Amino acid sequence: MNLNYNCYDNEPVTTAVLLAAGTGSRLYPLTKNMPKCLTMVNGMPILERLVSCLNQQGFKRLIVVTGHLENRIWDFLGMRAGGMTIEYIFSPPYETTNNIYSLWMARKIIQEPFLLVESDLVFDVSLLDGMLCPDKIAIARMEPWMNGSTVTVNQFQQVEAFGNGTARPSDETRYKTVNIYSLSLSSWHRIAERLDRFISAGRVNDCYETVFAEMVADSSLSLQTVSFDNKPWYEIDTIEDLAKAERMFSADRYEMTAPSSITLQPVGISRRLFQKPRDAEKGTVTISLSSLKPSSQRDSLRNMKQTHFPNTPGNEIEGKDISAGNRHGTA
Repeated sequence: MNLNYNCYDNEPVTTAVLLAAGTGSRLYPLTKNMPKCLTMVNGMPILERLVSCLNQQGFKRLIVVTGHLENRIWDFLGMRAGGMTIEYIFSPPYETTNNIYSLWMARKIIQEPFLLVESDLVFDVSLLDGMLCPDKIAIARMEPWMNGSTVTVNQFQQVEAFGNGTARPSDETRYKTVNIYSLSLSSWHRIAERLDRFISAGRVNDCYETVFAEMVADSSLSLQTVSFDNKPWYEIDTIEDLAKAERMFSADRYEMTAPSSITLQPVGISRRLFQKPRDAEKGTVTISLSSLKPSSQRDSLRNMKQTHFPNTPGNEIEGKDISAGNRHGTA
């Protein structure tokens, strides 16, 4: 953990909530038999990289909201990772709901400040330094190829308003949301109350940013921005995204630093870092780690080589994917 970061009167956030329920259909066929968060990026699953980052920053509790192929996430993570205990919440209607419902599902077991993060992000561990204090939002300056949720920022570097859409010529500077938030307990109580209203009204296919947008507009939520400009992060929604993320986080350009107590492996998961649950407790399906080898993923990618990808990411919208519509860090 970066203890030099000043949280003033607040203790650093040590609980994380990871949304990992989506089907990841835009990454098909890689996600046919494997959750999106277990997609390999240069030999390391997205989930392993995320959990290692949280461990390095001193997080103590991880709550994972699962859906698609939840047993594989259970088998992969287990009950503990380094210094973190891991808890799971299964969202039964994951195929027909969006991330607002996943966040709502976690409302009863969150009783402390927490970091909210999507499970399809890869980033350098140092980027969490600025997110350890409550009521922060990670942003990056909007680029022409980005789409999804955006914000405008006032002179005090606070979110002024949320928006949506691709970058366009304007006198107004817009920033892309990176899908990482830290929330204080008081903010979370207000958010949970607003989530209840949305779900009661049947708005289960909204993104949680819709709630944040409404609350920022009526001044019931205040978020301080943390800039991820020109720093290594990427959100992986499509095969093209995966290819770009692999270039960004290639072995010759990027090396992940881990404490000596953590052994990172190119295939599978570090058995010293993760403690598996008992199969009888959860009815988990034990899978061979060989099924997660990078070679299997490369074979799938090789079969799609004839697919044409444009130079800029597509603007497709997927209502059923829990990670809705956000795009990209530095290329």
